[in-house]
Amino acid sequence: MPTPSWLPSIVWTDYRLALLFTVLIPLALLVWAFVQKFEAVQTLLTIYWRVASLLAITVYLLIGALPIGFLSGWLAGILIPLSLWFWIDLNEEIADQPPNQLKLAFTSWRWAVSVYCVVGAIAQIPTLRCALLPAEAVVKDSMCSVWLAPPWAFREFFHAGTRPYFLGFLGLVGLAVYVLYFSYFVLMRLNKQGRSATGQ
Repeated sequence: MPTPSWLPSIVWTDYRLALLFTVLIPLALLVWAFVQKFEAVQTLLTIYWRVASLLAITVYLLIGALPIGFLSGWLAGILIPLSLWFWIDLNEEIADQPPNQLKLAFTSWRWAVSVYCVVGAIAQIPTLRCALLPAEAVVKDSMCSVWLAPPWAFREFFHAGTRPYFLGFLGLVGLAVYVLYFSYFVLMRLNKQGRSATGQ
């Protein structure tokens, strides 16, 4: 089945939006929250960055053309909105704050990135079949390989001369650490803290 001619532009647009919504804006908000000493937003954005690190891991997995990268990227789109809305104590603390520019900017971004991630996760369901293919088949498959182009461009810009399989290996190491930490959180901390980020 041939790849639609419009798909590459959609994929590149998605990566550009991901850079804006999942990296640049939350980074600026985190700096702003530290300057304003808005502790609830600081805490929530710190949790966000821990969860969103799966996106960076995904980029390195896809540089190595590792099929699991398609699954990790899809899961990131589900986990990010959960991390932003799961915590009852932080939600209440933010809601109780008087209106200000940081609160408005953070709330607007939180809704925008949540919608972006959910829509992206739904749109990327067809790519999950790529996670079931051997690495060699991923590169040869016309639809799967389209999603590899932006990560490969990232490698050329930031890791020129570094072999893709080595960067893919780093992605696997990062994924292993992520899974271990996430398992610890679900099995240990979640049982003790529930939906309280501060444990109180």
